[in-house]
Amino acid sequence: MVKEEIKGLIESGRARVGVIGLGYVGLPLAVEFARRGLRATGFEVDEAKAAAVNRGESYIGDVTGEALGEAVAAERLRATTDFGELSHCDAIIICVPTPLRKTKEPDISYILAAAEQIQQRLRRGQLVILESTTYPGTTDEVLLPMFEERGLKLDEDFLLAFSPERVDPGNPHFQTHNIPKVVGGCTEDSTEAAAALYSTIVREVHAVSSARVAEAAKLLENTFRAVNIGMANEMARLCYHLGIDTWEVIRAAATKPFGFMPFYPGPGLGGHCIPLDPHYLSWKARQHGFESRFIGLAEEVNSRMPEHVVRLVSDALNEERKAVNGSRVLVVGVAYKKDIADVRESPALSIIDRLRAKGAEVSYHDPFIPELRFDDTHTEGGGEPLQSVALTDEEVLAADCCVIVTDHSQVDYKRLCELSKLIVDTRNALGRELRRTSCAKIVRL
Repeated sequence: MVKEEIKGLIESGRARVGVIGLGYVGLPLAVEFARRGLRATGFEVDEAKAAAVNRGESYIGDVTGEALGEAVAAERLRATTDFGELSHCDAIIICVPTPLRKTKEPDISYILAAAEQIQQRLRRGQLVILESTTYPGTTDEVLLPMFEERGLKLDEDFLLAFSPERVDPGNPHFQTHNIPKVVGGCTEDSTEAAAALYSTIVREVHAVSSARVAEAAKLLENTFRAVNIGMANEMARLCYHLGIDTWEVIRAAATKPFGFMPFYPGPGLGGHCIPLDPHYLSWKARQHGFESRFIGLAEEVNSRMPEHVVRLVSDALNEERKAVNGSRVLVVGVAYKKDIADVRESPALSIIDRLRAKGAEVSYHDPFIPELRFDDTHTEGGGEPLQSVALTDEEVLAADCCVIVTDHSQVDYKRLCELSKLIVDTRNALGRELRRTSCAKIVRL
């Protein structure tokens, strides 16, 4: 049986693992397999990334240069742009992006491109696993027919499964090895083999009955967060109108030891997962004549938060007898979350765009993002790129308003409070002691 052959290679440490896509998901995964003694090959279309990996130079914050260098030096990890080498791999894992189209429908073109490369080289005795987030049914409705076109049969010749990535960039407490792995195969044999592979690198594998269940579980995880963040954001806007402190309300509610889980408001959703993944689920629901109203409502609330932040800035300046038009606004932090170099879907883009459209002179400081470029959805304010400025005393003093959009750890918030005239804090970055002693006027989300 092909399952036993693949499991034998895995258990003996002789399995060769190929990872397609060496980004935030793929590179940590490849390094982890190499650290556990398996031979891993990373496949990339970006020659610069492949070359960096082969030099032992990490471009991913969660992968240290030391760990990558050791794996490369031990000849257990290498990267290539030659997809012909897929034929030498016993297990192939797809870790490519899954963005949305402008219509907010799923774009699985990267998955299809990777699958086509596999299809051309698929041979007997291979296990293929999709990790890219997608709608339920992709693995068995799209990939399986593609692979069987070559005349090979599932279970007899190859195995196919889905195991959703669960990467949290910048989180030092949860990384590949200690995050439970959900695995669902197109068949029981596929599930068993995929579980055996991941068991070599993670502490806990949770097998489910099908690839569809695993695909849906991933979407539920991120939709759960999006909906609850939407609730927190709506509460923040309500509290603003009521004149009460949102964060104090949440702290009070969080003292309840059961039935409540705190979620916190923010300037909007960012990153590759939370703003996008719920749309995959709602799109699939519409295909079956079902309208997912919670998802749509949460998206509506979350997408309006940049507008709310601009309103906070406008109202705060107005109280100081200043207009947004002509005011100097310094945005502190533009990455989508703290302590990472990633601006994908960052609400900072919309906030800056809206402020510039209102005539504000906007600059920004971010220790991780040296330059900020705007796509064609952020041109209301001109769309010109910006470069990060140093957070000097002169820069802060010159600003009419500082807006904390991302609460990076490297920022000296005490100094910011000492020098600023006005601060809009969208992340609750300023502790109670700073707010109490600050000379600046502070407005919180």
